Amino acid sequence: MKQNKYKILLVEDEDNIRNLVATMLETAGYQAILAKSCSEAKMMYTSYLPDLIILDLGLPDMDGIHLLDHVRQNALTPIIVLSARTSEADKIEALDRGANDYVIKPFSSGELLARVRAALRNNRFSAEEGRLPGGRFTLKELTIDYDARQVYIQSEPIRLTQTEYNIVALLSENCGKMMTYAAIIKAIWGGYAQEGSIKKLQVNMANIRRKIGDKPGKQNYIANELGVGYRLNE
Repeated sequence: MKQNKYKILLVEDEDNIRNLVATMLETAGYQAILAKSCSEAKMMYTSYLPDLIILDLGLPDMDGIHLLDHVRQNALTPIIVLSARTSEADKIEALDRGANDYVIKPFSSGELLARVRAALRNNRFSAEEGRLPGGRFTLKELTIDYDARQVYIQSEPIRLTQTEYNIVALLSENCGKMMTYAAIIKAIWGGYAQEGSIKKLQVNMANIRRKIGDKPGKQNYIANELGVGYRLNE
């Protein structure tokens, strides 16, 4: 896959830095999507579903942490904070709330691009992986196009959130195998199975099953063993 398929949302209110980083990204083969504020970034995020976000914290309308929290409610999109804030407390807060990396201004273009490559590479469910031959998975009337990160039922696209897609992709990689709550939560959110995270998984799974047409008591795509986990039925 070509590198230029990656869309990077750059959220930065200082014109000179925004233009510099945008040029750097475009030259490296990425598509740069630009936003000057947190509210504008939220709209761009929803419209473009970028593969990575570079986020300044000191934005004119609200703190960039608000965008970080907004994205982390539903998605694992890699986020690199690019900030002039140098305190350890600021860095720890951003990382604890879901940032993948923290780069302090001023920065070198080589270092930032290396961090971008690392974040995309480490994003387990990034579009580039295409983990099966041809980048597709088919089971009865369900098809997953890994390259496009799109799920279809009877050739009709199903609108999933990024988290929902990541869960379906994970189950498809382990088709026929019972995936425990703990294994799914670790792969999707990088955390441990606790009451809150299990509830979050169950809510996402209920949405997935509704969207793909699974019905209670029927022979469905996804089997649930109560208290254990989920399996994509072969």
